[in-house]
Amino acid sequence: MYSYMKGELIEILDDTIVLEVNHIGYNIHIPASIIDNFSGTGQTIKIYTYFHVKEDSMKLYGFLTQDDLNVFKLLLGVNGIGPKGALAILTVMTPDDLRFAILGDDAKTIAKAPGIGIKTAQRLILELKDKLDLQEALEVKAAHMAEEPGESSADSGIKNEAVQALAALGYSSTEALKAVKAVKFTEGMTVEEVLKASLKQMAFL
Repeated sequence: MYSYMKGELIEILDDTIVLEVNHIGYNIHIPASIIDNFSGTGQTIKIYTYFHVKEDSMKLYGFLTQDDLNVFKLLLGVNGIGPKGALAILTVMTPDDLRFAILGDDAKTIAKAPGIGIKTAQRLILELKDKLDLQEALEVKAAHMAEEPGESSADSGIKNEAVQALAALGYSSTEALKAVKAVKFTEGMTVEEVLKASLKQMAFL
């Protein structure tokens, strides 16, 4: 019904915001993890939305990016996961982290979301793994890294190669991503240097 909404942020609660659009205040449920992206009320923001209708309720769910919304919809297609569960998962994991967890069979990480048990996490992986591609997930992650302040596309490409190398060594995609993220990256580092530093980080994960 709504692709996105743009208006003034009126109120910020634990997992809900009130967005005023054309003099109407909308309650929008959001992942708690995105609250830090708001500098405060009064600012104009754009939220990608999903309108969920049940027999006894109608609710709006909102996300900062189209990718977040697409992953939310993907989760809703899993048997046993509704909007509340999907929102819980995206509160503790970014879409990138979730994709790597699914591709790496990392049910334990997914099960850290409130209300998501290990069996539900395993079912999620089973149902979604064939819908994801590792190379595509790496490319999306590299693109997101390139968007980070102060990081060039060349640097993000080096990190991407290091993640792929770790995966080739037998580490799960989730472990590889966490290890590379934990490396103190400096300008001019080579793939080999990032890989060596990442392997050292594995001991602390």
